[in-house]
Amino acid sequence: MISKNLFLMIVLIIFFLCFVVLSLVRKDKIPIKYAIVWLFAIVILLFIILVPNLMTKISNFLGFELLSNMILSLFIGILLFITLALTVMISSQKKKITQLIQEVSILKKEVEEKK
Repeated sequence: MISKNLFLMIVLIIFFLCFVVLSLVRKDKIPIKYAIVWLFAIVILLFIILVPNLMTKISNFLGFELLSNMILSLFIGILLFITLALTVMISSQKKKITQLIQEVSILKKEVEEKK
């Protein structure tokens, strides 16, 4: 079982991460769609911290010998999810940029032809 001091410290760190993400959104440093991915990961971590016995039961059900192995695997999974979500978002941005470049090129050509 986790000690009360460690539990409070972990919860404070998670709320600090949440505050940082929300302040970055407020200052327009990151778009909301990127912040949602991070907030989703933070909610998962908070749920894991608030229900520790559930993690032990899931760890035993999945066949992990140690809870720490399960937690490490979960963190790797969360990071892979974030990487995949950000890759999808970057890919869509690249398509939009390509389309904008093509539209600007067509407009430039039309302007040059009218001169």
